[in-house]
Amino acid sequence: MARDTIAIRGLRLDAVVGVYPNERDTPQPLALDLEIALDTEQAAVRERLSRTVDYHALCQQIVFLLQSCKFRLIETAAHTLARYLLAPPAAGERRAQIESLRLRLSKPEALDGVAVPSVEIERPMGWVTLIAEEKPFGTVDVVHETQDAGIYRLNVAPGREIPLHVHRRMQESEMVLGDGLLCQGAPCPPGTVHRWPLDTPHTYANPTDQWQTILCVDSPPFMEDDEIVVTGGPVGVEPELVWP
Repeated sequence: MARDTIAIRGLRLDAVVGVYPNERDTPQPLALDLEIALDTEQAAVRERLSRTVDYHALCQQIVFLLQSCKFRLIETAAHTLARYLLAPPAAGERRAQIESLRLRLSKPEALDGVAVPSVEIERPMGWVTLIAEEKPFGTVDVVHETQDAGIYRLNVAPGREIPLHVHRRMQESEMVLGDGLLCQGAPCPPGTVHRWPLDTPHTYANPTDQWQTILCVDSPPFMEDDEIVVTGGPVGVEPELVWP
C-alpha cells in the first residue's frame, strides 16, 4: 500500500493547557507539528478533496478542540487530538482515512523561554476504536472523555433534527463539519462554531439527503439528564470562526 505524508508544521494558537491555578484561566501559546500518513494517489488523479484531507479544515478542528477542552496536560491534549484524527471519517465527513500520524505539541513560553517543553506521539489508525450510540436524530461517536470535557461527533441523518434543547450544567461548544446543516433555522457553513451559554435553546436540522456531522465539546462530559428538550423558539447566538 502506498504511504504518503501530509505535514502541517508550526501551527500556533493560544489555549488553556496546564494544571497550576494560574494556567487554568489564562490561555498560553501552543505550537503543533503534525505528519499524517495516507494514500493520496486517488486525490492526485481525481483532484478531489474528498479523497484526501483538507488541511485548512483540519487546522480549524485542531484549534477548536485545543481552545474548547482546557486540557490539564499537553500529554492529554496530544492523545486526544490523535484519537480524533485517527478515527474513521464520520458519516457526514468526506475525507480519506488517516493511516498513521506523528504529532508534536509544545508550550513555547512555559519555561520562560529558557527551554521549550513538548510531547511527541506516533500512533496507527488501529489504535482508535470509537463507541457509537444510536440517537433519534442519528448517531453519536464518543471520541474521548477527560475529567473536564467530552469530545463527540454528532451525526445527523438526512431529514432529521436535533430537537430544541438547553443545558443547565454543561458548557457546550460545537463546530459544524458538513455543508447543508441548519442551525437555529438558518444555514450554517462548515467551520462555524457556536458556544452555547447555559439555558440557551438551540437546535440543528438536516434538510439534505446526506449525513451531516457536528464536532461537539461538552464541559463537563456529557450528562444525559442535562439534555433538556424545551418548547418555544431558538435564541440567537453570534457564531464564530476559530481559525484563521
